[in-house]
Amino acid sequence: MKLASAATRSPGYGAVVGCSCCCRSRRRREELGVRIPRPLGQGPSRFIPEMEILQVNAEDTQMHTLFTESFTTLGHLDNVTLVMVFHPQYLESFLKTQHYLLQMDGPLPLHFRHYIGIMAAARHRCSYLVNIHVNYFLQVGGDPKWLNGLENAPQKLQNLGELNKILAHRPWLITKEHIEQLLKTEENSWSLAELIHAVVLLTHYHSLASFTFGCGINPEIHREGGHTFRAPSVSDYCICDITNGNHGVTQVQSSTGNNATTEPLCEVEALMEKMKQLQECRDEIKASQEEKATRFEKEKRESMLVCCSEDEDSASTRDVSRHFEDTSYGYKDFSRHGMHVPTFHVQDYSWEDHGYSLVNRLYPDVGQLIDEKFQIAYNLTYNTMAMHKDVDTSMLRRAIWNYIHCMFGIRYDDYDYGEINQLLDRSFKIYIKTVVCTPEKTTHRMYDSFWRQFKHSEKVHVNLLLIEARMQAELLYALRAITHYMT
Repeated sequence: MKLASAATRSPGYGAVVGCSCCCRSRRRREELGVRIPRPLGQGPSRFIPEMEILQVNAEDTQMHTLFTESFTTLGHLDNVTLVMVFHPQYLESFLKTQHYLLQMDGPLPLHFRHYIGIMAAARHRCSYLVNIHVNYFLQVGGDPKWLNGLENAPQKLQNLGELNKILAHRPWLITKEHIEQLLKTEENSWSLAELIHAVVLLTHYHSLASFTFGCGINPEIHREGGHTFRAPSVSDYCICDITNGNHGVTQVQSSTGNNATTEPLCEVEALMEKMKQLQECRDEIKASQEEKATRFEKEKRESMLVCCSEDEDSASTRDVSRHFEDTSYGYKDFSRHGMHVPTFHVQDYSWEDHGYSLVNRLYPDVGQLIDEKFQIAYNLTYNTMAMHKDVDTSMLRRAIWNYIHCMFGIRYDDYDYGEINQLLDRSFKIYIKTVVCTPEKTTHRMYDSFWRQFKHSEKVHVNLLLIEARMQAELLYALRAITHYMT
C-alpha cells in the first residue's frame, strides 16, 4: 500500500497534466464564459492532511475492488469512502450494509429510504449527508415538494419525526407508547417491518453524521458547499492546480501524527503502562459486583460534567432545519434536573440475545449485516499503538465502547468502570462525547488535542468505534421499546 499525492485523487481531485496546456484551456473556457469551480476544502478531510489519505494501489486487490464497487454504485468516490478506506475490512462491511438498506428489496420504497436519511442527518445539521440524499431522493423519483419542508411530506413520514428526534438526542426516553403511536395511526400507520427498516436507517444516519463531523469530512467539489467560483487570492499557484485540488500540497501539515520527532513520546508509553497495570490488577484482585455498580454510577455522573467548548468554530453547515420539527430539541444528559432514568442492564436486553433476532426476523439479513459491522469495528486491531507493535489493544477498545454506552445509561455488569478514567483522559472524553452526542460541534482542535502521537488511521479507527457504539445504543433502546410493545 502506498500514500498517494493529491495528483492521484479521485474524481473531483484529479491531476493536471501539462500546466501550459491547462492554462491555455482555462483561458479559452473563460473566453467562452464558462465559470470554473475550485474546491473549498483540501482533500476528503479538513482534519487529515491530504497527502496522508490512503489511496488505492493497483496491487491491493481488496481496496481496488472496494473502490470499483463504490464507483459503480455511486458514480463517484465520496469522501466518507476515501477516509474509511484506512480500514478496508470495515469499509467493505459498511458499504455492503448501506447498499442493502438503500437499494435492495425491503419493506420501504426507495424514495422513503432516502427521505428518512435526510430527516436523520438533518437532526445534526449534517448538510453533507442531507445534500447527498436529496440528490438520490430525486433520482429515484421522489417528489421535489417534500424537500421544501417536512410538513410537505406524507403524514406517515411526518409521524416519524418524534422518534427521529428522541433517537438522535435522548434515546433513553423512548417507550412502547412511542411505538404504539406509529403502529396504530389508521391509514398512516407503519407496519412492524417498515418501522424496523426506518429505525435502522435513522440510527445509521445519526451515526454517520457523527463520523462525518468527527473526521472533518469535506463536501466533494461537485456538491453544494464543496466549491467556489471566486478567483483564488494565492499568487504563486497555477489556477489549474487550485481548481483540481492540488493546492496546499507544500503547506505545513497538521501536527497530528507527524510530530513524533518533536514532541515527547511519553503519552503513548504512559497509556501502555496504565494498560499493563490494569491487567495486573485484574489478575490479582477482582472487584465485587457492588464495587462495579458504584463505579458505573460514578462514571455516569462524571460523564455529565464533560462538555465541549463553545468558543471555537465548528464545521460550517447549510441550514437544513426545514427537514425536521422542534429545532430547539437537542442533547441533554439523561439524569439532569432531578430526572432519574433507570439504568439499562445489558444482561436484561442485549443486541446479541434480543435485538439481533428481532431485526433479522422482521427485516431478513439486515440483522446479520449490522452484527458483522459491530463485530468488525469492536474487534478491529492491527496490534499497534502509534509507533509500538505487538500491543494488545482490547482493553482500550472496550473502554471506549463502554464509555459511550455509559453516557447513554447502558451498563455491563461484568465490566469495571474504574478502568475508563485510567485509560481515557479529559481531552479524549470531550472529543468522544461531542462526536457521539453533538457531532455538529466537533472542532479541529478537539481532533488534534487527543492522542497527539497516534496516526490518523488510529483516530479514524476511534471514530468507527464511536459510530458503531452509538448506533448500537440507539438500537437497543428502540428495539427494547418495540419488544415491550409486542409483548
